[in-house]
Amino acid sequence: MTSGRIYLLEENGTLQSLSEQSYTSEDLLQTLLENYPDLLAGEQIDQVAPRRWLLVSREFGVPGEEDSTGRWSLDHLFLDQDAIPTLVEVKRSSDTRIRREVVGQMLDYAANAVVYWPVETIRAKFEAACDSQGDDPAQLVAELIEADFDDDAAVEVFWGQVKTNLRAGRIRLVFVADEIPPELKRIVEFLNEQMDPAEVLAVEIRQYVGRGLKTLVPRVIGQTAEAQRKKSSARREVRQWDESSFLQELERRDADEAEVARKILEWSKTKELLISWGKGKQFGSFAPALENRPARSLIGVWTSGYVAIRFQYMQNLPPFNDETKRLELLRRLNEMSGVAFPHDAITRFPSIPLSALKDESALKQFLEILDWVVQEIQAT
Repeated sequence: MTSGRIYLLEENGTLQSLSEQSYTSEDLLQTLLENYPDLLAGEQIDQVAPRRWLLVSREFGVPGEEDSTGRWSLDHLFLDQDAIPTLVEVKRSSDTRIRREVVGQMLDYAANAVVYWPVETIRAKFEAACDSQGDDPAQLVAELIEADFDDDAAVEVFWGQVKTNLRAGRIRLVFVADEIPPELKRIVEFLNEQMDPAEVLAVEIRQYVGRGLKTLVPRVIGQTAEAQRKKSSARREVRQWDESSFLQELERRDADEAEVARKILEWSKTKELLISWGKGKQFGSFAPALENRPARSLIGVWTSGYVAIRFQYMQNLPPFNDETKRLELLRRLNEMSGVAFPHDAITRFPSIPLSALKDESALKQFLEILDWVVQEIQAT
């Protein structure tokens, strides 16, 4: 490592000199990332919308085939606020594998992760880690996406986005070291220019110590002008969704799920419900309501492949402000194949995958339940 210094000017005018120092172990650098995810320098990765991080797990298993428990072990798996899986591999500059071998290793992880990582496994791993630390997993996700802590629908949509991003190969590969060698820098820049929609970056985290002080200085590598041009041109702005854009987007994801959404939309129109279309950078939604107010909407349908039952809104919507009435709705929904909402779902926004409604009889049963809900409300 090239020796260097940085200088801290204290309020009293004293200049403190800190010398660059190598990390004593790779584990130390890994632990720093685990405890301080901001070291991934999200503000350098995206200056317009700085990346925020949620650690799923350290030492996350990557399978080499379907239903495998894990052929490899990834150093860290993070998610950002757009539900983009971020795979992080850490090496010290003194490790000769950082020059080329680590690239093949990371590409193995990426190629198999997008095929064999079920989002259910990722979520279960994250929730298990939260349980062991006494954290509320839903609250951590809500904080990441800046949603209300009790907005279960937003949390469900987030995990649906994780699944969609994996399917599309929309992931981020990050090499972390105390110093990024020139060979790795050139490879990262090349891959980041060529790979789409995946992003490939390196983060160099140099350490400076002296007089009881320690300063960590991260620097993102790989964002060439050409790579930034390609990535920015592919980046979507927040937009107002409508029927056409919603169905086109869902058809790209899954034609059968798009057909389910289309039939739910047609049912909403026959009931003369008011349709509100959501705004979203990546995912669209629509919500049928008896009045032009979100709090009067019954369900929300998302391009991420879910329909959310808005029990929480129904708490203020007669006759479903009566708990027994919401329990009756819960019972009817749980009679559907593959649906098993818990008792406390009547205060939240539980979701059903659109894929579970592809069967004509399942969709018919679901719409009949919604018919009953509308009738009950209109009768009050």
